[in-house]
Amino acid sequence: MTLHLVAEFHAAAGQEDRLRTALEAMIEPSLAEAGCLVYQPYVDPNDPARMVLVEEWTGDAALEEHFATPHFFHVRDVLDEILAEPMVIKRLIAA
Repeated sequence: MTLHLVAEFHAAAGQEDRLRTALEAMIEPSLAEAGCLVYQPYVDPNDPARMVLVEEWTGDAALEEHFATPHFFHVRDVLDEILAEPMVIKRLIAA
């Protein structure tokens, strides 16, 4: 059963482009991971400071491996600097 992850981000004022760049830079290395099926950031058309990241993984183990990659550690450090509030992560499975 695949695992879906939805992460919500709110950039601090003036950090919208940096947030978009940070999330877009994660697409290629994340999709190169064996367990990553989908990795797609979206921007709120009514509020460019808000973005949502939709991911699909083969399971919990694949997601936990993702959380241990150098590219994840890098983006986590960048997000710590540019978010107005902590990100919200939801893990979802099919009903």
